[in-house]
Amino acid sequence: MPASARTPPGVGGAERPGGGDDARHTGRAGRIGLRVLALGYLALLLGAPLLMIFYRTFEHGLAPVWSAITAPNAVHAFWLSIELAAIAVAFNTVFGIGMAILLERHRFPGRALVGVLIDLPFALSPVVIGLALVLVYGQTGWFGGWLAEHGVRVIFSVPGMVLATAFVSLPFVARETIPVLRELGTDAEQAAATLGASAWQTFWRITLPGIRWGVVYGVVLTTARALGEFGAVSVVSGRIEGQTQTLPLYVQDRFENFDLTGAYTAAVALALLALATLLAMTLLGRRTVARSGGGTGGADAEQAPPPQSQLGNPAQAVG
Repeated sequence: MPASARTPPGVGGAERPGGGDDARHTGRAGRIGLRVLALGYLALLLGAPLLMIFYRTFEHGLAPVWSAITAPNAVHAFWLSIELAAIAVAFNTVFGIGMAILLERHRFPGRALVGVLIDLPFALSPVVIGLALVLVYGQTGWFGGWLAEHGVRVIFSVPGMVLATAFVSLPFVARETIPVLRELGTDAEQAAATLGASAWQTFWRITLPGIRWGVVYGVVLTTARALGEFGAVSVVSGRIEGQTQTLPLYVQDRFENFDLTGAYTAAVALALLALATLLAMTLLGRRTVARSGGGTGGADAEQAPPPQSQLGNPAQAVG
């Protein structure tokens, strides 16, 4: 080709000398800037307040902290929060697994409506949920009078707090289990049924092993939501010290009564519970990725079911 016919540098799409390096430097600078922006936002929104709470808690030494954390009302609030979370998690785990199987394995009129109702706690304010429970189970509510006549008190007592906690944490197990069931498919379950396994045997030996990590992940999310619930529980509990006061309510009570050490100490206890939950979520997510084959990473890998070799053997379901 004649020299005059050659395309000069920078004309007709030909790359100029150094143009690729400029593009790489620009892309790298953009990525670094985005990371700095994201980390700075998290530091201002989460890191700085959390560090300030820890600083205010321990600025006068360990003695005031120990005195605050061993106060009878603080101990009662802590164990009441654990009790409410344990009951709500147990109920919602059974309910969530059942609803996940119902919605994913069956087709029936009103199926979409049931799915919407399960997600209702995501849309409603917790305060509205608490008020609704008062209107239904209060002494002037639909069932409150009848329950009171039979010696059952729901509002301003532990049963009402359990209902409120269970309501706000209702969707997590179901919503974490449904995608796993969808990816799992029905081949192994149908094979077990063909070999003569009952529905109960198929569930325990085929379905449950396949969805167990989705269930566990949902349980962790439910626990975190139940431990930190404030709005709905605040409405139905009555905030009675030493009786119906959970740890979040205790934090507010101590702060309003100018007991800053007690408020900060209880807040640190809640923060440690939240960090433990976050650690459990991270470890479970990594283990789920590893058991699903690993290597792909991301949210899709975390939702993927275990390989077929790790599921129950359909032949064992009838054993």
